[in-house]
Amino acid sequence: MTAGPILDAPGETAVVGDGTTVMLRARTRWERLRWPLAALVTFLLLVLMSSLLQARTSGVALAPDNPGERGGRAVAQILGDQGVDVHYVRTVREARALAGEGTTLLVAGTAALAESEAAELADVPADLVVVGPDQYLVDALTDGEFRAEGGFYLSGVQSAACGDADARAAEEIASEGPALVATGDGVVCFPDQGSGPRAGAYGSVERDGRRIVVINDADLMTNADLADHGHAALVLRALGQHEDLVWLVPAPTPVAGPGTGDLVGLLFPDWAPTVALQLLVLLVALALWRGRRLGRVVTEPLPVTVRAAEATLGRGRLYRRARARGHAAAALRAGTASRVAARLGLPRAAGATDVIDAAARATGRSVDEISGLLYGPPPTDDGGLLQLARQLDQLESEVHRT
Repeated sequence: MTAGPILDAPGETAVVGDGTTVMLRARTRWERLRWPLAALVTFLLLVLMSSLLQARTSGVALAPDNPGERGGRAVAQILGDQGVDVHYVRTVREARALAGEGTTLLVAGTAALAESEAAELADVPADLVVVGPDQYLVDALTDGEFRAEGGFYLSGVQSAACGDADARAAEEIASEGPALVATGDGVVCFPDQGSGPRAGAYGSVERDGRRIVVINDADLMTNADLADHGHAALVLRALGQHEDLVWLVPAPTPVAGPGTGDLVGLLFPDWAPTVALQLLVLLVALALWRGRRLGRVVTEPLPVTVRAAEATLGRGRLYRRARARGHAAAALRAGTASRVAARLGLPRAAGATDVIDAAARATGRSVDEISGLLYGPPPTDDGGLLQLARQLDQLESEVHRT
């Protein structure tokens, strides 16, 4: 006859084969699993909160999500209100993948660009707008259409003084930076009084169905200076020609070598440190849960009582067999120093200098002699260890006579 469940009553009083009720078994399982479940729920809540509270802004200069004075969030929001989709990228590879025909590619700052990367950006089919380029990269970014005139550095307020529609709409800007010179059919606007009509703060050219625009000063598009003069008109008209804008702020390229921390950081997403911290908190909680004390400490009588003298003698024999004269000398010196300090009324936290000074005053010996006895070098042979033991005993007896 096969043993099976015996039902004394429906519901929670059902008895299973091992003699326990269904309710009792469920309660046992719940008590065993409630702490892991609580830890898991806490971890999931932390992940959810961190994702909801994650910062939507950054501190990257000229970035479209930077609301600071050096950021470009104002430009991005205005363009977004006008129906322009802003795609924020940090690498040349991402920019080349998104910057197709019928789009605008903005290169905001070039401090992190290599000359080869600048040449790659010059070949994209999208309209190109370069803001605040380094002097040596102007030629590579514009494929030879413009160059930076090192002999002229613009400052103050400049008027358009050209036929470009965007420049004429801006009327005037306050630019500081190297003057741009057109080497082909390009138009140069906002010239300085001493630089001549061919050198200015802004250049534009139509080439092979795409438009190339260069603005020498990146401050014109920052949140702090956008509202000054005609900066907003110039920047927004240059960037708002198409519905899609690829906004590139080049990130520094990490160099492989001894300091590869930045390279390791690029391999993980931005939320990796937060999740790692949450996992650490979870592990600590699990350790505290599993390592908690289950009750008071239970003492157990030893089967054999070992006398203190026998334990001391046994330790001495172990030291002698191992030739551990240094350990034996350290034990003798530590015991003597502790007893001498207690005899002289010094606190437990007293340092070596306090013990030496007090012992020297009590015995009349010199400080160097006391220091050599209590804290000197270890003996090199058994005879030296025996002599040290006798000297320590003599020192302790002199202290006790005081």
